[in-house]
Amino acid sequence: MTVLLYALMIFVWGFSWIAIKWQHGDVAMEVSIFYRFAIAATLMFIFGQFFNKLQKVDARHHLYFALQGICLFSFNFIAFYSSTIYIASGLTAVVMSSAPIFNAVHCKLFYKTAPSVNFWFGAILGLAGIALLFAADFMATVWSTDVLIGLLYALAGTWCFSIGNMVSIRNTKNAIKPFTATSHAMVYGCLALLLIILVRGHSFELDLNLRYVGGLMYLAIPASIIGFTVFLVLVDRMGASNAAYLLVITPIVALTVSSIYEGYQWTSYSVVGLLLVIAGNVCISRKTPLLGKFFNSSLRNQA
Repeated sequence: MTVLLYALMIFVWGFSWIAIKWQHGDVAMEVSIFYRFAIAATLMFIFGQFFNKLQKVDARHHLYFALQGICLFSFNFIAFYSSTIYIASGLTAVVMSSAPIFNAVHCKLFYKTAPSVNFWFGAILGLAGIALLFAADFMATVWSTDVLIGLLYALAGTWCFSIGNMVSIRNTKNAIKPFTATSHAMVYGCLALLLIILVRGHSFELDLNLRYVGGLMYLAIPASIIGFTVFLVLVDRMGASNAAYLLVITPIVALTVSSIYEGYQWTSYSVVGLLLVIAGNVCISRKTPLLGKFFNSSLRNQA
């Protein structure tokens, strides 16, 4: 079941990149993000009440729901959208794919759990593969102050995403199910976005273009309701670092979609990058420690 959920997430979030691009236009990014999670939160509460999926939780947990909402459904997306103003979306995707590293460090810091050697091997292979997949973006980038600002926004968004994962672990440890935590967190994320929109004086007027509305509904339902709920289930089952590795794989789906809609051209670099990402996933999913097997073989040969 975990494997199926993992595969589902790769495709659901892999297609979300093109939908996010379709949100750019006359509508302010904060307003687009607000509508995305307002729709998602409303549907989750309706579904939760109808099917009795929402747990009753103590008031003390709402502080953590609010923190999770700000990190996963507000500030991180503002940072990612802002990043794409200054740098190519491919570079933003490269930075976001470092989320497993952020999670590994934060798990060690907050929960004293260290990732396996297999994880570090897989993460290095995967990030190297991502760099090759987006080699064209790297080579086309003229380094400047704007590029550095874009990278800082991307790093800030990835950091927020990782902190949201850590809060999710805390909620799970307190017997709060992902559906309940996600539903409440989305509401708090919307409230934070609403405050930002009002302070900045943005209009709530929507773009009724079919592509914009279609992208918005995809981001609200599959990418948000299904995506974040399933992802937090995977964090609970696999650990934050291993679950976040799917963010290294989703750009492959995004690039495949881009090759259809945006004319992305696959090169020898991107093919090698794809193979490295797959190899990284194999390393992370292995139960037997890679170094342990290597050293055991060396000792047998010496004997």
